[in-house]
Amino acid sequence: MAEINTQTPVLDAETLRKMDRYWSACNYLAAGMIYLRANPLLREPLRPEHIKRRLLGHWGSDPGQSFLLVHLNRLIRKLDLNVVYVAGPGHGAPATLANSYLEGHYSEIYPDRSEDEAGMQRFFRQFSFPGGIGSHCTPETPGSIHEGGELGYSLSHGYGAAFDNPDLIVAVMVGDGEAETGPLATSWHSNKFLNPIRDGAVLPVLHLNGYKIANPTILARIPRDELEALLTGYGHKPYFVEGDQPEAMHQKMAATLEHCIGEIRSIQQQARESGRAERPRWPMIVLRSPKGWTGPKEVDGHRVEGSWRAHQVPILDPATNEKNLQLLEDWLRRYKPEELFDENGRLVAELRELAPTGSRRISANPHANGGLLSKALDMPDFREYRVDVGSPATTYVSPTDVLGKFLCEVMRRNMSGFRVFGPDETASNRLTAIYEASEKTWLANFEPSDADGGELSVDGRVMEMLSEHTLEGWFEGYVLTGRHGLFATYEAFVHVIDSMFNQHAKWLEKAKLELRWRQPVPSINLLITSLVWRQDHNGFTHQDPGFLDVVTNKSPNVVRIYMPPDANCLLSVADHCLRSRDYVNVIVADKQPHLQYLDMAAAVTHCTKGIGIWDWASTDHGVEPDVVMACAGDIPTMESLAAVEILKENFPSLKIRFVNVVDLFRLMPDTEHPHGLSDRDFDSLFTRDKPVIFNFHSYSSLVHKLTYRRANHENLHVHGYHEKGNINTPLELAIINQVDRFSLAIDAIDRVPSLRGVGDHVKEWLRGQIIEHVAYAHAEGIDKDEIRNWTWKG
Repeated sequence: MAEINTQTPVLDAETLRKMDRYWSACNYLAAGMIYLRANPLLREPLRPEHIKRRLLGHWGSDPGQSFLLVHLNRLIRKLDLNVVYVAGPGHGAPATLANSYLEGHYSEIYPDRSEDEAGMQRFFRQFSFPGGIGSHCTPETPGSIHEGGELGYSLSHGYGAAFDNPDLIVAVMVGDGEAETGPLATSWHSNKFLNPIRDGAVLPVLHLNGYKIANPTILARIPRDELEALLTGYGHKPYFVEGDQPEAMHQKMAATLEHCIGEIRSIQQQARESGRAERPRWPMIVLRSPKGWTGPKEVDGHRVEGSWRAHQVPILDPATNEKNLQLLEDWLRRYKPEELFDENGRLVAELRELAPTGSRRISANPHANGGLLSKALDMPDFREYRVDVGSPATTYVSPTDVLGKFLCEVMRRNMSGFRVFGPDETASNRLTAIYEASEKTWLANFEPSDADGGELSVDGRVMEMLSEHTLEGWFEGYVLTGRHGLFATYEAFVHVIDSMFNQHAKWLEKAKLELRWRQPVPSINLLITSLVWRQDHNGFTHQDPGFLDVVTNKSPNVVRIYMPPDANCLLSVADHCLRSRDYVNVIVADKQPHLQYLDMAAAVTHCTKGIGIWDWASTDHGVEPDVVMACAGDIPTMESLAAVEILKENFPSLKIRFVNVVDLFRLMPDTEHPHGLSDRDFDSLFTRDKPVIFNFHSYSSLVHKLTYRRANHENLHVHGYHEKGNINTPLELAIINQVDRFSLAIDAIDRVPSLRGVGDHVKEWLRGQIIEHVAYAHAEGIDKDEIRNWTWKG
């Protein structure tokens, strides 16, 4: 165990007294938020009408968090530190809010919650109250980049904030309940990716207060040597601060925290002066203090402080129980608010001096409002990476291979503000061209064989780790502090971050639509690849396009879905997404070779519109169509074109309109989505009374969900993935889900009145083709050459 000499006091008596009183002010405010709707300074005896009628909030972790924040403030002032704080314990907002209020920054942003008695009353009343703020560190909380509504992401967010921020220290308090989650357990490994030359530092503080909602925590109940071994095995140097006596604990924390900051600075100085970025053993702190520290020790004969009963509201019924009302008043008065706040209700001058000033205040640190610091990417002209398209649908190219070359130049031009994230799949996803600009970040041990294609470097900027949770957490922390990036992952397993996406989208919605003081931040860009339709050997487990359904549940103001049909469209979409702010952009593009349809000029126009008619694939020029063939996605586009060709060959007089969708939300009415189409524009594409055969990449219900209010919805017939698959060839998988050319042509014949009867023989031939091609796939293991090498004949 790493030991700190705490025999010689670090704090003199006067400093200790002030810090302890500041801590008392934090704890008083935290408790006041939970309980008080009036009488905020207890200037009259506490009465039932002063108590909130519904008590909500979480007290247990607040004293420990405020304890750390008070000590961080001391060193920020002493050493001029640049510090961001991440509150990991669930519902830990009271501590963060209290410190923001005492620093004065809260009142600067929200003037009605001023630094006086009336402002304090409004500050208390808003907490966990209708029309107010939640009990997490929501976007309304100054200094927060981590809401904490879902546990497990505090440490990965902290590391994301530290990457490429060489002067920043991110203090992350990890709740011991939170530490039981898979995402948090994996994120301890983030220290293998932190470069002491170019990156900032993360100081994890594992808060062992012993309990969750109603159970003990695992890490608090294992032997100390076992816990130390675990944390050491993760690559940290743990320092322990343990106890429950405030005076002794202040001295321990002051000595330990100052030592850890000194160790961080020494690591960075040595690396930066030598130019050698070796992996150090970064320090961390284990803070073991009672749950609900300084709160009531016992209520109604049950232990509270130091037990699970302190987790939420320690005293449940003060408004209806006279004895417990007195217990609450005694508890609050122990903090001596009359000594903490002046006659106007403002923190007394000698305590105000303990807080940092200006942007050094944790709640006012500009990194926690990343749009203030964000710089636009230096972008190359994506048109220079175009695929030359002579005749449409005659050339096969891997779209992501083309994208990789573009991203390489984006990386090369932005070597301190752009990263690419992916779970060991950059090469698999055909993005290896990026390595020409920067290799993969790696600060663990190297083997000689790594030089042969390993693409590892301490200076790498491609972030690979086989944990989608950790990657997404890094990415979110990175963009929320103002930087840019892209996350590429397999379609079937992007579901791993479903709930993380939900949390971030909710954060963006609140910040973008309701909080003018939060500046726009770069978008989260998710490249979904290795798609459902090309899982030739992975089979059913890798066939799930349902992440798009999750995305469409979120606010249309903060999410977009793009389905570029070819490489040039992908370049146009990627350029747009990398330049955007305050969105989660989901780009669906496969890595396998696919047909190329549009030259660059046409691709830019098509992507700008988001949806449009392809004249070269249509036969309805100047007249009303008999049928609309629509599609979204790469395989659906090719199969739809092949179906058009079948129909043209067999029914030369049939009038077909071919529509391709790039921006999925264009399908929605403009009254429901800021990027949706008007009814008039929608009608001009899909007509009001003609059949529309829509071939879709994902589940067919999603298109119906987006278009159910449209005038021609009853004539919209969607083909999509039907949860059928195994080890299939591409055409066989399309056939069993009825998104293949033969099934589409059959559907068109059935739905166009003029083809009924006259098309029966063609339908019989098409059914025979289905049987023949499935049999061939099972006999030969591949599709026929005419399918694998199919091109548009025009």
